[in-house]
Amino acid sequence: MAAPSGRSGGRAWAALVPAALLCLAARAAAGPGTAPEAASSTAEFDVRPGGEVHSFSRSLGDYSCSFTYSAQGGTNEQWQMTVGVSEDSGLFSCSIWRPQGKSYLFFTQFKAEVKGAKIEHAMAYSQAAAGALNDIPLKQEEFGVTETTVSHREGKFRFELSKLMIVAKTPRDEL
Repeated sequence: MAAPSGRSGGRAWAALVPAALLCLAARAAAGPGTAPEAASSTAEFDVRPGGEVHSFSRSLGDYSCSFTYSAQGGTNEQWQMTVGVSEDSGLFSCSIWRPQGKSYLFFTQFKAEVKGAKIEHAMAYSQAAAGALNDIPLKQEEFGVTETTVSHREGKFRFELSKLMIVAKTPRDEL
């Protein structure tokens, strides 16, 4: 279920997701004080090889995102995680990526998990857009998506990961 889930109109989400992510990313890049109605936070972290399982998490209000992985080869790589909530608090996003575009580590496993919201759209990439590089999505059989997680599929995942993007719907009180 890499594409929008069947819980809502797939075509509508396919159009909404890039726009929502661009809006949240633009607000994050604009810096503090420029958009008090929307919230976002970006943090850098090292992805470390060595075969041990590591985790990195960020929270924003009632929502959180955690990235758990194990990688081999090379040296530490600088990665970033951005979490954001839309102006109307209807969407929570979590993006995890290597800003240089391509990771040279071999990931033996990965899982991104959101709390406080249900995933509506998620995508994993073997290469992230940077400079002249374009996003290259993983094949759908390489990873799986549930209501709260995106993770590798044992025996199908080809060990390449450079970016994860998640858009989750937040619970709303109906009048």
